[in-house]
Amino acid sequence: MNENKTFITDYIRALSGRDKGPDVIAKYVVDKALTQHIAEIEAAFPKYELLCEQIIAEGELVAVRGQFRGVHHGPFAGIEPTGRSVVAGLIIIYEIQNRKIVSHWMQFDTFALLNQLQASS
Repeated sequence: MNENKTFITDYIRALSGRDKGPDVIAKYVVDKALTQHIAEIEAAFPKYELLCEQIIAEGELVAVRGQFRGVHHGPFAGIEPTGRSVVAGLIIIYEIQNRKIVSHWMQFDTFALLNQLQASS
């Protein structure tokens, strides 16, 4: 298995379904935008999970296709906590250098997530 693919697999296992404190993040991430994104999403969906459906690696790039899964316990996109469980598709491409994520590109199905949060009970 590609070394960077193994690194991202370990990263996702270390974060999914667990607290994502600064020490855990710093072990894997130097991309400030990703660090901030993780903190914001963790505040709204504590211990959220990333479920991988496919991981493809080439050189310094690792692409993950999967699903975000969490429970809405904090404000998100102007929506107060609903307690709802949500699932949304995503694709993330990570750039790895020296066993750290230095940048990322993400496509996330925000529309599906917001629909689930705003659905009538």
